[in-house]
Amino acid sequence: MKTEMKKEKTDIKTIDASGRTLGRVASEIAMSLMGKTKASFERNKYCGVPVKVVNVSKLHITPKKLESIYHTRYSGIPGGLRILKGTETAEKKGLSELIKLATYQMLPANKLRRKMMQNLKIED
Repeated sequence: MKTEMKKEKTDIKTIDASGRTLGRVASEIAMSLMGKTKASFERNKYCGVPVKVVNVSKLHITPKKLESIYHTRYSGIPGGLRILKGTETAEKKGLSELIKLATYQMLPANKLRRKMMQNLKIED
């Protein structure tokens, strides 16, 4: 006798970032990636929804806020910690990288975080 596994249909959630602030967009993305918007939420399993973010270049963020955002990068060698401003990251990699970093910090720091981030697609 064969047992069949039913595969759930995964609908991609599209989020429009035009005219919205960085934190509000990132928190909505994080909630959807964790699966907290679904009734079948479980902490120990990935049950989130794949998320696609559009119009990232139209994100509302002030220059003063970009100056106050800091994040770190570590190369792995002693003395290799780099502290970067939000303006540097926005110039070099764009606003999509800032959304990625903000969402990454809002997700739980466990083994499912990497799987959740793989389901995030960002478009300009």
